Amino acid sequence: MIPVCFSHPNTLSSSSQVPQNLITCIYQIQLCNSPTYLTLTWSKTLFSHSLTIYAADSFSITISLYPSTFSFFRNRPGSKSIYLTHHHYQRIKLYWDFTRTDFAENSAEPESCFYIAISCNARLEFFLGDLQDELSRRSGLVLARQVLLEPTLLSRREHVFGHKSYISRAKFLGSKHEIGIECTGGVLKVKVDGETSLVIKRLAWKFRGNERIYVNGTEVEFIWDVFNWVSSDNHSNTNGHGVFIFQVGDGGVWPEMVGPEKRLMRKSLSSIAGPAPMPSTTLSPSPSCSSVLQWAEESSDGGRSSCSSSTRSYGSNGGFSLLLYAWKKD
Repeated sequence: MIPVCFSHPNTLSSSSQVPQNLITCIYQIQLCNSPTYLTLTWSKTLFSHSLTIYAADSFSITISLYPSTFSFFRNRPGSKSIYLTHHHYQRIKLYWDFTRTDFAENSAEPESCFYIAISCNARLEFFLGDLQDELSRRSGLVLARQVLLEPTLLSRREHVFGHKSYISRAKFLGSKHEIGIECTGGVLKVKVDGETSLVIKRLAWKFRGNERIYVNGTEVEFIWDVFNWVSSDNHSNTNGHGVFIFQVGDGGVWPEMVGPEKRLMRKSLSSIAGPAPMPSTTLSPSPSCSSVLQWAEESSDGGRSSCSSSTRSYGSNGGFSLLLYAWKKD
């Protein structure tokens, strides 16, 4: 079991730069014959929509999906060549197309009509999406069937924003599920696909804990930490975030925070620390998270880590973790 990270209460101000939805997924791939963790961070704010693609010690790129709310400013299909200094200067090429992409309501992550691809030495090594023919036509790549299979998703971290109800739609155990978190009157309810799976009462005493629930007959460990919410209820600050983990099997790999997610957490931490300058290093989810993740990595052989380097142990353990940050809004 992984102890849940928690910190002192923090706030989010009403701003066009505060994400409406922010999702980070980490995939296990081979990049130029080297095992790599590939992180995709989808971010949507009131006036922007972006994707940050990141591979530790290799590259990072941010793609603007919808730089404006006006449809005629949407981006065209794109591509970019990148030389990997840690891979003997091998060249990879990224391809993407979000011109006709469908998104679920209030979600930063696409549902259909898109593609993201990475090739190395004219060989396709990563593909996500459903426009295989479009990619082949534009790139000239020969799409091997094994590469077109859905890539291995190790973990997913999502920031959701609301008042008393928070919704996430995540794919695990072979299908897509709607996860609902409701917190009112000192009672926490967990719903999966509209059905109540767990009710936790007296949160003032049970603000942290873990229970087992079942999704399609499969055991899922649910871990929660609503210390921020309980603490803020006793102060004038009504904001803060709850932390919820849904863990299947041995769990997945914990992706480090980059791009807009890193900026969000830095803003949150700066509200705690005051005007002192924040370090430019990779952020952990909260002040206590780095030690918690380090403990999890050292005490478990399941492969859970913060993956700050692509040279960590490689190989899927069949686990998956969904980590939700539920932020209270004014």
